[in-house]
Amino acid sequence: MSSQCPDTDGVDSAPATADWTSISKHVFNSYLEANNALLAVMGLSSNEKPSPPESEPATTTDSVSEVAFGDETWVSERSTDEYASLGVGDYVRFGKPITDADVTAFSQVSGDTNRLHLESEFADATQFGGRIAHGTLVAGTISAALARLPGVTIYLSQDLEFTGPVQIGETVTAECEIVENLGGDRYRLHTRVFGEDDEPVIDGEAVVIINEPPDE
Repeated sequence: MSSQCPDTDGVDSAPATADWTSISKHVFNSYLEANNALLAVMGLSSNEKPSPPESEPATTTDSVSEVAFGDETWVSERSTDEYASLGVGDYVRFGKPITDADVTAFSQVSGDTNRLHLESEFADATQFGGRIAHGTLVAGTISAALARLPGVTIYLSQDLEFTGPVQIGETVTAECEIVENLGGDRYRLHTRVFGEDDEPVIDGEAVVIINEPPDE
């Protein structure tokens, strides 16, 4: 993200990745508008129904089929398929590779053309040793996971702390767990995104409304 890594020639003299947490802690309120752009980037132009990978748990088939757009490389899982049974401890997971096409499209959609995300020669000279994905693009997988909860999920707030970079081509997995029922169909969730090494790259909390799905 541009706010994390300024577009200057001094990027390579910035603190090492160990300092990533201290320079990249952000609080995102009113996150809904950004989610619309992120979901558009993550495949909403596709007209095909998703086809879950064979390796997905049995619970993922219904979860994925409820989303209008998808990709065969996406994997999802949830603890319950029933809106009426949602409660503390229930969770949803969503994983996808962060591709070069995702990064390029997000740069165009968002206007974030930080060279760290787009120019290999420039990024190779930084402390990351290569291009990394936009933090907000990676955070969009949290929204994608929440969309797969049973019911209609509406964001109210999202706090995020970026704890590590994501390389282009890396597969990430978002995990959202309900930790508190706030009443009135409002829930507080622990939201995290993990890299391929199973280490968290994003940590935070969200407050959402989960409405009963409309009759079809």
